[in-house]
Amino acid sequence: MQERSSVAELVERLRDELNRYSPGEKLPSSRALVERFRVSPVTVSRALAQLSAEGLVTTRPGAGAFRARARATAPAAGDTSWQEVALSADASAELVPRTVDASGVVVSLASPPPGVVEFNGGYLHPSLQPERAMAAALSRAGRRPGAWARPPVDGVPELREWFARGIGGPVTAAEVLITSGGQSALTTALRALAPPGAPVLVESPTYPGMLAIARAAGLRPVPVPVDRDGVRPELLADAFAATGARVLVCQPLFQNPTGAVLSAARRGEVLRIARDAGAFVIEDDFVRRLVHEDAGPLPRPLAADDPDGVVVHVCSLTKATSPSFRVSALAARGPVLERLRAIQIVDTFFVPRPLQEAALELVGSPAWPRHLRSVAAELRARRDTMTAALRRHLPELALPHVPSGGYHLWLRLPDGTDEGALLAAALRAGVAVAPGRPYFSAEPPAPHVRLSFVGVAGTAEIEEGVRRLRTACDEVLRPY
Repeated sequence: MQERSSVAELVERLRDELNRYSPGEKLPSSRALVERFRVSPVTVSRALAQLSAEGLVTTRPGAGAFRARARATAPAAGDTSWQEVALSADASAELVPRTVDASGVVVSLASPPPGVVEFNGGYLHPSLQPERAMAAALSRAGRRPGAWARPPVDGVPELREWFARGIGGPVTAAEVLITSGGQSALTTALRALAPPGAPVLVESPTYPGMLAIARAAGLRPVPVPVDRDGVRPELLADAFAATGARVLVCQPLFQNPTGAVLSAARRGEVLRIARDAGAFVIEDDFVRRLVHEDAGPLPRPLAADDPDGVVVHVCSLTKATSPSFRVSALAARGPVLERLRAIQIVDTFFVPRPLQEAALELVGSPAWPRHLRSVAAELRARRDTMTAALRRHLPELALPHVPSGGYHLWLRLPDGTDEGALLAAALRAGVAVAPGRPYFSAEPPAPHVRLSFVGVAGTAEIEEGVRRLRTACDEVLRPY
């Protein structure tokens, strides 16, 4: 964190000084900049690289850095209005028009302005990431024999074996494909299992990124309500019968956003209902490695209790490491595996081998279990801090379930609350939250917000964020 801050500060100072130099004039040497600004050579190198990327500086190996020459005048903008007709014409022949809308995903990907408490994030704060272990793993991986060669299209065998052991049950390494992040794996699975125009059953509420994938593929998401024990089997059976759907997407463990865990009594029933409907279950096991310290034993993945190939399993290392460590697995049994494999190859060829080798180095190192234990303890502390602060400062926001895994809480707002108004008021107060509406594929039963506790620096920032949210609620909820 300190290194990144130093780089940003040096970039600003050098940017301010560039006007002292004529275009093409040489800047002071890296050694001179190190001595003058009292920073490390790495900071200087990164700052110059950023200015070079901005087109303000050019670097020449062995010669140094120079102020870039002025850019040529940009050409006049063309007329792209014809694209409106071309893009809309495609939808006229589609049974279910494709909707390419990333707004529900961007909410959790976008970084809020400086000074705003980030309750909308979906990834570990840098202080929680195993940065040193990942850097060491990547360094060791890069020196492995063949690390930069073309990998097997299904993935490095040892990594496939590691994921298969983690899934358990009848799943073998031969039934695992290595993919580039959970989002990519979900995209592959939906494209493989449902043709354009088909209905796909989804939990309600559910992950907006999955809804965006389905709509972009021309699929029709059909909601099946979730309670604290997971998807409701009686409504699932009704939905299969009413729609003829052949796919259910679910998150049985610490569901996003409710935090629900599919109960033991429902696990077999969900698989039986899907099998009777001739349907697949896409199991998005996205946060198994973000369990809280007090969670106790976890239920096995659905795929571990599925000898008949009903389940297509998705799991990832990303949530437990870094948003840039995009290594995941897609597991399936039977003929569907070949279809998944073909789509994966067509879309991406393969996951870069150095990243796969780095994943192997990371999960095989002593630092990996230490990291998971540390995160488990920290997540419990953050969850408890946020829960206590909400109950103390915002008792009118209903918190029906406190999960023992994952990274967020799901809150029901008072009836009639305008989610958009609350979001805007929260930003004015200095806290970013995620609205509930994008988590529903149809009309939501009530207004909600999702509050994440992993994107902030620590418990003190959580306390401050809840106090700021209190200010926003005082502004918006006053009429109610």
